Amino acid sequence: MNLYFRENKLFQTMTLTKTVDQMTILSGDRSKLKDLLCNRLAECGWRDEVRLMFRAIIKEKGNNTKVEQLITEVTPKARALVPDAVKKELLMKIKAILAAQEGIDL
Repeated sequence: MNLYFRENKLFQTMTLTKTVDQMTILSGDRSKLKDLLCNRLAECGWRDEVRLMFRAIIKEKGNNTKVEQLITEVTPKARALVPDAVKKELLMKIKAILAAQEGIDL
């Protein structure tokens, strides 16, 4: 795969993400999606796992650890811990919202 194709594909993905983000904000569905995500993550124990990760890092590195360091270290691990079922549910909701806005039946 050449560099132009990869850069173009990345640009298309970023543009699509921005468009979806803007559409959900304008329709007022973004807060509903955010609430759904927060609820599902709490239900599956993800929030507790992430909280424990933060505590373990602070215990290991000390109380003087900067917030930026904590976020940099925990974010990739926390994203990887999001259950596939939660990701799929959120994706289906986004598709349904976009389809409804376009008048398309899924």
